[in-house]
Amino acid sequence: MNSTFPAIRAFEADYARARSRARRVQTFYSVIFAAAVLYSAYLGGFFGFTDVTLASGERVSMLKLWAGLPRLGEYLEKTIPTLRLETLGADLAEWFWRWRTWLQLLGETILIAYGATVLGVTGGFLLSFFAARNLSPGKILCQITRRYLEIIRTVPELVWALIFVFCFGVGPLAGVLAIGLHATGSLGKLYSEANENIDMRPLEGIKASGGNWLQQMRYGAVPQVIPNVISYTLLRFEINVRSSSIIGYVGAGGLGQEIRTTVSLQEYPDLSALFVIIFVTVMIIDFASEKLRHKIIGIAESWT
Repeated sequence: MNSTFPAIRAFEADYARARSRARRVQTFYSVIFAAAVLYSAYLGGFFGFTDVTLASGERVSMLKLWAGLPRLGEYLEKTIPTLRLETLGADLAEWFWRWRTWLQLLGETILIAYGATVLGVTGGFLLSFFAARNLSPGKILCQITRRYLEIIRTVPELVWALIFVFCFGVGPLAGVLAIGLHATGSLGKLYSEANENIDMRPLEGIKASGGNWLQQMRYGAVPQVIPNVISYTLLRFEINVRSSSIIGYVGAGGLGQEIRTTVSLQEYPDLSALFVIIFVTVMIIDFASEKLRHKIIGIAESWT
């Protein structure tokens, strides 16, 4: 019995030292994190001051963030249309007075997103097998593919759009290529990570029976990653719809061009109408994607 107490005391002492060391490490990284946040806020101008004229005419100095919040409210107030219950139909008609043109541009925006998603899925899916460390035929090829995917997803979609507008002119083609190239980099990374988490035993069985690399991917890897591929693809399509409504701002087609015109002419109610259209579209796509994903994933899981 007496020999047990030293062991317990030794365990408690080791536990106390481990807890103390963990607290020191946690405190150190917490301080580093807080310092990084404060420095980022400083660089972002969160602590900057500006002179503001009050309603009384007095000039005072206050934080830019605090001084700018009321102006944000003023801007949003300008975008809210006048809607009265007794004339609701006429007010809505006035608010969405260009609905035919906007719906046409919305269709163009969705088609841009669809075409870009097809390009992104095709490129990302094919390259993902070469970018996966456990599936790539060679280490050098794996590194080259991973660097390529990093480069094309690092460049923002707006920059790609500007480049393709310069190359191919104003229109949807530049938007499809810009979003599609960026989507290839993003989906390629997501697909490759899904590939690296698969069970390698089916591939080893196919290889042992004489199957080549393509057959191993087709019959051993693809059935395992189908649910993740579908999930990521539908999510990316939703993201691409939002992106395609923005890159038109630089001439790549879709609703973005209309948003640019509206902002330039300061047609604030039209701006809110466009935002409502985009919001409703994304909400419908999100709902439909969720239902479709659940249905297809159920089928895909039955294949595996």
